[in-house]
Amino acid sequence: MPDPPQAGAARDNTPPPEALSGLALEMHEAFSETGLLSRSPDFEYRSGQQRMAVEVGQALEKRRAVIIEAGTGVGKSLAYLLPAALTAHREKRKAVVSTHTINLQEQLIAKDIPIVQKLLPHPFTAVLLKGRANYLCPQRLSRAMRGTSDLFSTAEHEEVRALWKWRGLTEDGTLSDLNFTPSPNVWSQVCSEPHACTPRSCGPESGCFYQNARRRAAEAEMVVLNHTLFFTMLSAQEELGVEGEGFLFPNDFVVLDEAHTLENVAAKQLGLHVSQAGLKFDLNRLYNPRTQKGLFAQAKSVEGVLASTRLQEHMETFFAAVRDAARFGPAGREFRVRTGGLVENILHGPLQEVVECVRKVTDDKEAADSGVAEITEMGRRVSGLRAELEAFLTMSREGHVYWVERSGIENRNISLHAAPVDVSGLLRQLFFSGHKTCVMTSATFGAGEPNLRYFRRRCGAEKVRAVEIGSPFDWENQMRLHLVRHLPDPNSPGYEAALEQWIRHFLEQSQGRAFVLFTSYRLMESMSARLESWCQERHWTLLVQGKGRPRHQLLQDFKDDISSVLFGTESFWTGVDVPGESLSNVIITRLPFAVPDHPLTAARLEYIEDRGGNPFSEYSVPEAVLKLRQGIGRLIRTRRDHGIAVILDPRVLTKSYGKIFLDSLPPAPRVITD
Repeated sequence: MPDPPQAGAARDNTPPPEALSGLALEMHEAFSETGLLSRSPDFEYRSGQQRMAVEVGQALEKRRAVIIEAGTGVGKSLAYLLPAALTAHREKRKAVVSTHTINLQEQLIAKDIPIVQKLLPHPFTAVLLKGRANYLCPQRLSRAMRGTSDLFSTAEHEEVRALWKWRGLTEDGTLSDLNFTPSPNVWSQVCSEPHACTPRSCGPESGCFYQNARRRAAEAEMVVLNHTLFFTMLSAQEELGVEGEGFLFPNDFVVLDEAHTLENVAAKQLGLHVSQAGLKFDLNRLYNPRTQKGLFAQAKSVEGVLASTRLQEHMETFFAAVRDAARFGPAGREFRVRTGGLVENILHGPLQEVVECVRKVTDDKEAADSGVAEITEMGRRVSGLRAELEAFLTMSREGHVYWVERSGIENRNISLHAAPVDVSGLLRQLFFSGHKTCVMTSATFGAGEPNLRYFRRRCGAEKVRAVEIGSPFDWENQMRLHLVRHLPDPNSPGYEAALEQWIRHFLEQSQGRAFVLFTSYRLMESMSARLESWCQERHWTLLVQGKGRPRHQLLQDFKDDISSVLFGTESFWTGVDVPGESLSNVIITRLPFAVPDHPLTAARLEYIEDRGGNPFSEYSVPEAVLKLRQGIGRLIRTRRDHGIAVILDPRVLTKSYGKIFLDSLPPAPRVITD
């Protein structure tokens, strides 16, 4: 039986088998009921997976781009991994697979790629590449050990010694393999950095974990990484010597999974960020007035020590002035800057003075054994911060939105940000120009419109082939969607009490075992306070995001405690996979409209309006639809899962745009409560 189409899915325009040839035909046969994949004991024929593999095969063979929305359960990982592996091996091209979440990267390396390797008639190499700062550099560790008295406190010295012992035991040399969390200052002095950890200084015999990983990546047929690292490497292609039609390597091709996050990742990576805490951290590496330690102290640079101390004093004055100039409001966390010269740039001279002191140290040959590579890297970083600070205050980057944020304990940390408002032109040039081969896929691209038009427009892919493949799940029997028609207005006094009662009602139906997803931290904290003792009476553990435990530990606790309830916000709407009965209920408290007063969101809305468009229908609604689909999508992850999804926002029933939301959701039976 063919997979049921998702709501709003485009008509199947994949060529029939008799019209296929080459790799596309090979994939059609491989994913058939008796094909190559059937050799795997866990194989289950899925027509959607077969169709996706054919589409990927055609794109790779014809060296073109394709965008594929593949609903949960299609098995998209294998559908792109097998044709990618065959293409990489036969054509001597490197396959670059980029994902957004660590979970998917680990799944690809530990589970999916080994399946492909067993099926292929020849050896196939694939490696996971992490960001540079994840790797220990033994050369930097050695330098840190020699300079502990000038660089570290007594407690930090013990951490360095522990890292020295760990170096001989670890295989990959990354933070994830470390059984303790080193202080940021210690790790920053021993991890890989561009100018301090180079192929020349850390050759093949050095045992440098990052340089070894980079060499393995250069030799491997497939490299798995994340979107942030992908853009970081794109901006530094000269490091890998990319030429011709490649992305990160000569003549490579890329598969971007979880590509629905691409616009926001690109905007963040292509923007600028200067934080008070980050600048202070870097300056303390040069010289920390409190501990009287740092690279300038190690290099015996009195001028550097004095310059760093003066800069830190100016820095406090500068960020205090920024805080005063930014009219945050009582509860505001962002302030949009619309004109240049928010404050006087009193840091320009002191920053330049520190850079000059760095140059004097590096010009002094007697300092060659006192951490020249380290201090050179810090000089480059301070110089880059000076340029970014100048760009922010002069607002010199066209097409960008600028804002100030406050964060941290008591909002003490001030940071400066800028991001491109529209990245479609840039992404069009990066991914869809020339003869580059690019496959983008996700379970949620569409927002109820035909041919994935919204995503394609946002990412400059208007002329790229788009394919929609529905989920194979039996929605009639696996899920019920509950809708509530009447709730008080969120601004009315009775809203929270009514919301509490409805959450209790639906938690009783699933006996806990639920995600309750919020769009507001304040509302989440209020509901957790109201429901904590009630959950305790029923022996349900209530897990609340932001209460001290990291996200991955909260998720593991939820999986381990089968009747627990998890209250989450932004990061739990997507990228979370909990198959089985631990998650039998997903409750959506409000439709996830983006807050329109965030500077980047506001600028995107203004950009659409300035061009004669309707910001609400063209941006706000599609973005909220996509996020709702992602949130609801946490519930059913396998054919064996069953459960209920609940939307406690009457607008899906009472507003004209509500139909767009409902039409985008799986065709499960709906229960409306008045």
